[in-house]
Amino acid sequence: MSRYDEEAKYDRPKRRTRPRTKDRPSYDDAAEGIVITRDRGRYTCWVGDREVTAMKARQLGRTGVIVGDRVKLDGNATGDQGTLARIVEVLPRTTLLRRSADDDDPVERPLVANADQLVIVVAVANPEPRTGLIDRFLVAAYDAGMRPLLCLTKTDLADPDPLLSIYRPLGVESVATHQGGDLTELREQLHDRTSVLVGHSGVGKSTLVNGVIPGADRATGIVNEVTGRGRHTSTNTVVLRLPDGGWLIDTPGIRSFGLAHVDPDRLIHAFPDLEEITQDCPRGCTHTADAPDCALDEAIREGRADPARVDSFRRLLASREGRDLREAPEPT
Repeated sequence: MSRYDEEAKYDRPKRRTRPRTKDRPSYDDAAEGIVITRDRGRYTCWVGDREVTAMKARQLGRTGVIVGDRVKLDGNATGDQGTLARIVEVLPRTTLLRRSADDDDPVERPLVANADQLVIVVAVANPEPRTGLIDRFLVAAYDAGMRPLLCLTKTDLADPDPLLSIYRPLGVESVATHQGGDLTELREQLHDRTSVLVGHSGVGKSTLVNGVIPGADRATGIVNEVTGRGRHTSTNTVVLRLPDGGWLIDTPGIRSFGLAHVDPDRLIHAFPDLEEITQDCPRGCTHTADAPDCALDEAIREGRADPARVDSFRRLLASREGRDLREAPEPT
């Protein structure tokens, strides 16, 4: 019987591995598409004139893929039934609409990529408009570099002017609609743009989608007469092609929209007239109504700034910070 010799040298078996290479596959000729919806790890992409089902390639690792992303596809991108392509590359995004779960949660949640317009859908009645949520949508739009558009629905039930007067100082454009009414103005605002519809449940987003895109068949619901809240009818985000050019992205109803990820200093960039004035502010000025020696207050006193516009900007700041502007003292 042989005995193990501690002094002897033994040759370890060599593990056979493929030689490493610095060469990486090229996807220059890969098909390009737009992610139009996601469901349980499968992505539906619009490639040319067809829909292609794809999965994320392992090489992307933790790279997120969201609705609106422009991607490159490898494998079978014919769109034939039973085929599956691979998303191998996410192209650079032009914009990114984000939210957080609440104002204390610093983790951002990407919602939609590459949209250039945020359509904030608000019912003037049934359910009553929530200006706090509108303000939050506006902050998200300015932070993402998107153009905001107010779309007022159910204008046959109440006068939209009181609500519009709140947002006129911000220069936000608007359209007014009601069920069965003419949607020509809305179609013009959507033409050749990539627009995201947002709003809480019951305001009529799905009705608008069905009106501007024949055959969209988005489910519609009703508003609870007791709670004044709408029921969620859209449960996933989906990109739809507009008949006359452009894309429309419908999102599920949202009842809260956290802004913990938004840097307040970025908000002033959306107001170039006010940003120029704030160059004279003390270092670290928050530009809020209670900020000492804020140049905006001096500009109001000297007639160089519109008080209503400054108040509106500060209301958005207050919305970002999760507090009501009425808690802050009026500027002197």
